Amino acid sequence: MKPKPLMAKNISTLFLAFALLLLLPGCAAHRNIAAPPTGADAVGSENGAVPVASTGMESLETPIQAQQTDPTAPEFTNGEPEQPEQEQDIVVDPAVLVAEALEACESARIFWEEGDINEALTTLDQAYATMLEIPEDVPEFAQQREDLRHMISRRVVEIYRSRLTSAVDPGSPIPVELNAYVEREIKAFQGGERTFFMESYRRSGAYRPMITRMLREAGLPDELSWLPLVESGFKTRALSRARAMGMWQFISSTGYRFGLRRTHWIDERMDPEESTQAAIDYLTELHGMFGDWMTALAGYNCGEHRVMSVINRQQVAHNDHFWDVFAQLPRETARYVPRFLATLLIVRDPETYGFELPEPLPAVGFEKVTVQRHVKLDDLDRALGLDKGTLAALNPELRRGITPAEAYELNVPPTAAPTFATKLAELPAYVPPKDTYVTHRVRRGETLSKIARRYGTSVNSIVRANNLRSRNRIRAGQLLKIPSRGATISAAAPIATGSQAAELTHSVGRGDSLWKLASRYGTTVDRIKRDNGLRSDRLYVGQRLRINTGIPEGSRTYQVRRGDTVGKIAKAHKTSLNAVLRANGLTKSSTIYPGQTLIIP
Repeated sequence: MKPKPLMAKNISTLFLAFALLLLLPGCAAHRNIAAPPTGADAVGSENGAVPVASTGMESLETPIQAQQTDPTAPEFTNGEPEQPEQEQDIVVDPAVLVAEALEACESARIFWEEGDINEALTTLDQAYATMLEIPEDVPEFAQQREDLRHMISRRVVEIYRSRLTSAVDPGSPIPVELNAYVEREIKAFQGGERTFFMESYRRSGAYRPMITRMLREAGLPDELSWLPLVESGFKTRALSRARAMGMWQFISSTGYRFGLRRTHWIDERMDPEESTQAAIDYLTELHGMFGDWMTALAGYNCGEHRVMSVINRQQVAHNDHFWDVFAQLPRETARYVPRFLATLLIVRDPETYGFELPEPLPAVGFEKVTVQRHVKLDDLDRALGLDKGTLAALNPELRRGITPAEAYELNVPPTAAPTFATKLAELPAYVPPKDTYVTHRVRRGETLSKIARRYGTSVNSIVRANNLRSRNRIRAGQLLKIPSRGATISAAAPIATGSQAAELTHSVGRGDSLWKLASRYGTTVDRIKRDNGLRSDRLYVGQRLRINTGIPEGSRTYQVRRGDTVGKIAKAHKTSLNAVLRANGLTKSSTIYPGQTLIIP
C-alpha cells in the first residue's frame, strides 16, 4: 500500500506545476506558445523520476500536448520549478491605453462641469498614469502621448485656477467659468468699454422680454438673451465691417438661409422678432452639431465650417470642447465667448464687478396694422400725431422709411392703432422717385472710391450700374454712369419760374452732393460753385451754400439728352452759345450730362 502516498504527492506537485505555468508571464497561456509534451517530462519525487503516464492524469495534459515544444519553458527538477531569471511585463496595445486615457479625460471634464472638482482631479490623475504606460519608442503613438500630456496638464491647471476664483454654475446649461480670458473681458467692460456696456444694458430692456419669451418657447437657455449685447449692443440697425447687420448680426447669406427677406424696401435682419427667430433656429442647429453651447456660440460667430475644420485638425480624439480648440480659433471668436461669459457674470452680480447698472428701457409695445401701398413713415408720424421717428424705430427693417407697395404689417403704438386706417386714407398717394444717373468721364489718377465719394454714392453701386468686372480697373477717358443714391428730381420740387425764383441758403447734410442740390433746386452744379466761390466739388456737413433757384422771366428749360452738346442745344433753340453758358453758370470746358436741366434764355 506504500505507492498511495507517492501517488498523492505526485498529483499535488503536478497541480502546483500547472498553476505556476499559468501565472508565469512567459507561460504558454500568455505567449500563445505550447508547453513541452508531457510524455518527455518527469515529476520529481522521493523515489526518483516517475513517468507522468503512470499517474492517470493524461486528461489534464491533453490541451498542452497539442502544442509545439517551447524551449524557453521552465524545467522541473526535484519537485520544484526552476524560476526564470527575470519576469516579463504583459504588453498592452498602445491604442487601448490612448482610448482609456481619453475616456478618463472626458469623464474628468464632465465631473468639472458638474462642479465635482475633486473627482475631476482624481480622474485626471488616472488619465496621466495611463498615459505614462504608452511606450515612448513607438513612433505612431509618440505624438498622441505628448498631446495627452499637454491636455491633461492644461486641464489640471484650469481646474486648480477655477477652485480659487469660482467657476461653474451647475444649474445652467451654459457653464459660466471665470478664468483668465473671461477676467480680461470683464476688465475691458470695467474700463474703456464701460459706457458701451451701460448703454447696451439700458437698451436691452426694450427687446429682452420678447427674446426671453421666444427662447423659452424654443427650449433654449435664457442666458442667450444677452448675446445681442455682445453682438450689437442691442442696436437693431448695427452694421459690422463684415456687412453683418441687425441686433443678431446676420450676414446676407446666413440671413437668406434662415428665412430673412431682403428686398429694395425691406431687410428683415433688422427686424427684432424675425431676426430673433432666425437666431434661435441657427443656434439650435449649432448646438445639435457640436453638443455644447460654448462651441455652438463660437460657430455662431465665425461659422460652423470654420470651427469644424479646427476640430478635425486635432490629433487627439474627443478634443472638441470649446477650451480644447479655443487657441486655434480666429482672434475675434476667441474673445467672443469669454466676452459673453463676462456679460453673464456682470449682469448676475454687478456689485461684485463694480457696476451700478441703469434702469432698462421699457419693453417695446405695439400693434400690427396692414398697409397696402407706399407710404412714408415720416408722413404717418405727422398724421398720427407721433414724434418724428417713432414709426421708424418700431419698424427698423424698412430700409428707406417707406412701406412696400404690397400688403405689409406695420408696427404702430397701441394708442395710434384705432385711428390708423382713417389717417392713412387722408394721406395722398406717394410715388417713390426713380433712380437717376449722371455721367462721369474718368480722369487720370481717379479711382472708383474717389469718384464714389465725390458723388455721395458707393463703389458697389457704380460697379453694378456699369457692369464692371473689376473694381480696380478703370481707365482715363472712360465714361461711367454714376447712380444718384436716394436724391432724385422729385415732383414735389418743381423748377420755379419768373417771380417764383428766389435765393436761399442750404445747410449741407450727410450724403449731399452738388449734383443732388442742383437737381433738387432746379439749378446747375457750376452755378452753385460760382455763386459760392467753390474750386472743387467737395462739400462738408454743416457747410452753408447760397443757392439761386428758378429761371429768369421768359426763359425755358431743356433736359439734356445723350449726345447733346451746349453748342447743339443753343443752335436748336436759336440762341447763342455764350448766352446758354451764362444762364447756366457754365464755361466752354464744362461737362453736361443726360438728364441735366439747362436754362434756355
